[in-house]
Amino acid sequence: MTPCQLIRHTAARFRSAGIPDPENDSALLLASLCGGEPLSLRLDTDTILEEPLLSRYELLTRQRLERIPLQYILGEAPFCGHLFMVDPRVLIPRPETELLCAWALDILKNYRDPRVLDLCCGSGCIGLSLKAASPEIRVTLSDISANALAVAAENVRRLSLKADLHQGNLLDGLLPGSFDLIVCNPPYIPTADCAALQEEVLFEPRNALDGGADGLDLYRRLIASADGILVPGGALMMELGIHQADSVSALLAASGYMGIQVRKDLNGIERMILAYQSDGGKYDR
Repeated sequence: MTPCQLIRHTAARFRSAGIPDPENDSALLLASLCGGEPLSLRLDTDTILEEPLLSRYELLTRQRLERIPLQYILGEAPFCGHLFMVDPRVLIPRPETELLCAWALDILKNYRDPRVLDLCCGSGCIGLSLKAASPEIRVTLSDISANALAVAAENVRRLSLKADLHQGNLLDGLLPGSFDLIVCNPPYIPTADCAALQEEVLFEPRNALDGGADGLDLYRRLIASADGILVPGGALMMELGIHQADSVSALLAASGYMGIQVRKDLNGIERMILAYQSDGGKYDR
């Protein structure tokens, strides 16, 4: 069987199982074993694949048919031009979160030698992408999960970057005035909605998804305590769930934050929010 035939056959199996983007997944699984480019493999009608490789490919195919996320099978996910190690200990990075990183880099231009806290860091993709783009940024990766921090530490090593690691429940153990920017992609899915998520998402860590009854539990806790960790004029940036922008904006305003801004993702969803601790971000260290 040639790569082209194998990918077409597997894509048909994936399509019948309701797996999104079946051709892409089929080609990426084969590329992970062959080391070739997915597009080249899809066009290869000449190479005859040997049985040992076919057997290994079948094992990967069965995992995907069980709806195990492709990124967990491959052990990595692309984000902001880098490949991050991922496994079921951490949330899989999403493309929309790249927009949060781009916005954060713009904000950080207003601070000298900025100090950034990537809170609920998971794989560390946000903080490490910021560090890779601007090496002068001092990054702390923090998560309540020791397992998640182990993945983040491996990504620090893989990307040859420098970052501090902190395990704690939200902001516990962090010193006052430690950061110019806190950036956070919190769990924001209402508890009742978690069971109805796409099958692949159910393989991801529940504590990175479940935001409580209305999805706002972590926002309330973070907004109530972040001002003590930020420098005067420091910024708080968070990713948002669908239809949460107004509620989170109100929480920020009620806690005295200023300069509140909301931005949409490429699908027109209000996906990220920014607010300043005191003077609208004009504080210059």
